[in-house]
Amino acid sequence: MARAAKLDLRTFQRELASRLLTKTAAQVESSRLGLSCGGDRWLMRLADAGEVVTMPEIVPVPLTKPWFMGVANIRGNLYSVIDFGRFLGRESEPSAGQSRLVLFGARAGEMNAGLVVTRVLGLRNVAELAPAAPPQDVPEWYAQRWMDGDGNAWQEIDLAILARDPAFLQVGL
Repeated sequence: MARAAKLDLRTFQRELASRLLTKTAAQVESSRLGLSCGGDRWLMRLADAGEVVTMPEIVPVPLTKPWFMGVANIRGNLYSVIDFGRFLGRESEPSAGQSRLVLFGARAGEMNAGLVVTRVLGLRNVAELAPAAPPQDVPEWYAQRWMDGDGNAWQEIDLAILARDPAFLQVGL
């Protein structure tokens, strides 16, 4: 089962890489990675998302906040693993094996961390979305909010700002 998941993820990443090669710089800049987590739809710049991996084995770390799942060894490097839904203050969602770990990319400062999301929804083009007013009293790392043609809200995440957010960095109790 794990082998099939790895093959599917590798296929997804290969297809994504080949599609990106055929895109112009403007098209890549308007592309966002769509995610589902905490009952909401999220968007992330491709430069923010370093890599999407299947859920690795996670070693818990004592005396940390409930949303800090622990650390994982990914190709010989330790990564902090954050349950993004719980970080948002929501309950963990059952994902039937669709959960993924989205690693922080270069734009986010090469932080060895990743967000666990319920599902990866593929690429979205912001040129096909309409800007929307952001919710009230949201953290600074909430970027632009968008609406799709079906009336669904998509909240963009600025991982570079999230990586500097004191609430995100303070994992200890």
